[in-house]
Amino acid sequence: MMEIYEDLEQGTDEWRACRAGIPTASCFRNILAKGQGKTRASYMRRLAAEIITGEPLENFTTPAMERGHLLEDEARSLYAFTHDVEPKQVGFIRNGRKGCSPDSLLDSAGLLEIKTQRGDLLIETILKDEFPSTFVAQVQGQLWIAEREYCDLLVYSPGLPPFVKRAYRNEPYIAQLADAVAAFNDELSLLVEKIKKYGGISEPKAA
Repeated sequence: MMEIYEDLEQGTDEWRACRAGIPTASCFRNILAKGQGKTRASYMRRLAAEIITGEPLENFTTPAMERGHLLEDEARSLYAFTHDVEPKQVGFIRNGRKGCSPDSLLDSAGLLEIKTQRGDLLIETILKDEFPSTFVAQVQGQLWIAEREYCDLLVYSPGLPPFVKRAYRNEPYIAQLADAVAAFNDELSLLVEKIKKYGGISEPKAA
């Protein structure tokens, strides 16, 4: 069942706690990275630690990530003005053992995902004029989790034209993603049980 947490502010301790221990769309690319097993395994260990301890692990941010966060509201306002819409911000969406944090909901069927890029990289994106492959897993994952039909990707850098490209649900891709996430969650459960047995951890008894 899908749950939408509207009042959570992304990036807060409450938001991190809400998403702890479950795979999220922003990391689906890691789950699909068959040729980069260390990346997938590292992500699984992180989630296992969160499940066992009940606490979200600390996130490290880069200057680029901080800049992106600061520019997000500016980019959203520009999109709202140029498209004559009112994006609705939400904190987190959970659907079973998976979740996502879209940057906004659009009407009853859409999502808005905002990315910032350095000016020269945005110019490269504009010249290519195609949906960046880097974001396919995240965006299709969001459409799957949020049960929506399309997502507008907005790539933004102050002073340059914004790049907007719409992606619709790709059902074959989503089916493959669903299989990969299900397998990942099965392995995650086995890992959690293995570590609990190693340390003699037992579930707390009900009062």
